Amino acid sequence: MSQTFVLAKNAPAAEYDRSLAWAALLLAAGGLVMVYSASIAIAEGSRFTGNNAAWFLARHAIFLTAALAAALMVFLVPARWWQYAAPWLFMAGVVLLVAVLIPGVGREVNGARRWLSLPVVSVQPSELMKLAAVLYAADYTVRKHSVLKSFKRGLLPMLAVMMLVSWLLLREPDFGALVVIAASTIAILFLGGMNGRHFAALVGMLGVGFVVLVLSSPYRMHRIFGYMDPWSDPFGSGYQLSHALIAFGRGEWLGVGLGGSVEKLHYLPEAHTDFLLAVLAEELGFVGVLLVIILFTWIVARAFAIARQAAERSRHFAALTAQGIGIWIGFQSFINMGVNMGLLPTKGLTLPLMSYGGSGLVVNFVALAILLRIDWENRQLARGLHA
Repeated sequence: MSQTFVLAKNAPAAEYDRSLAWAALLLAAGGLVMVYSASIAIAEGSRFTGNNAAWFLARHAIFLTAALAAALMVFLVPARWWQYAAPWLFMAGVVLLVAVLIPGVGREVNGARRWLSLPVVSVQPSELMKLAAVLYAADYTVRKHSVLKSFKRGLLPMLAVMMLVSWLLLREPDFGALVVIAASTIAILFLGGMNGRHFAALVGMLGVGFVVLVLSSPYRMHRIFGYMDPWSDPFGSGYQLSHALIAFGRGEWLGVGLGGSVEKLHYLPEAHTDFLLAVLAEELGFVGVLLVIILFTWIVARAFAIARQAAERSRHFAALTAQGIGIWIGFQSFINMGVNMGLLPTKGLTLPLMSYGGSGLVVNFVALAILLRIDWENRQLARGLHA
């Protein structure tokens, strides 16, 4: 009784992490506004959209509504359920990655076969696999903790599974999703107690593998050279990056004003998806970009704080899942921002919670709902209640 009283006395005031929820909602609201601003010119000049300026806005609003509804439902699911379901969700993700490669089932756009066409919407299996991989890696690490330092019994089975996923993603191809999934999985294994030498060897092997993939592909080599000097071929390999840099330069400190971007007027490709941040930088300036960075940093920081609280209560799967979600969201955001700013080679990764796209938006909100659920259960336990 006395222990319960102490726990209840030190219990947090709120039922869930409101600052985390507000950070996500602010990013999503900002994304909705910027998707509309960045897509007006494209929508008005396309027969596909019926020359409707608000076409992308309407669809993104529907995606955001679906994402919020999915998040509310997922928040009601106990965290332990995700541990039971993790292997099955991972297998379902693999099946979808196989299905997308089948002619007539997967839809090809711009030379990439990444989408499954359903009666109402298109689904991108690689986005679903990001969450499935985090859950599976967390579950695997907990189940294999006693043998995780053994290469043969601990690391090798997981490595074999991830090689299969990597091969399927490269067949699409979706190199960006592969990088995010590989980084998230390895980070979870390391945080869960992987042998340090195995970790170093795995990181080195992946580094060599990525270099080989780049060198063996003229398309990827072209992108690397374009990244190193975009102005040497501003109408070819350096086209996207050069116009993204022009957008950042025009934005200066406070931007040219919402809706005032010039680069979105058919100059900057993928302005409402991969290069949304460049349009935001042009219209809202350094201050707008800084606010976005602060919000993403806060989400990652809260994810690790929630993980630490779960670990203190011996909720190891929940802790690793929270860390994995934080690493995934943070790493993908870092890559997208780095690409937009010219710090990294051009890669087709959207900005989580903000860029146009239904699959990514729904999966991001589902992941954050799981994170909020873990935090809610931590707070219930702190009150001396059953989670």
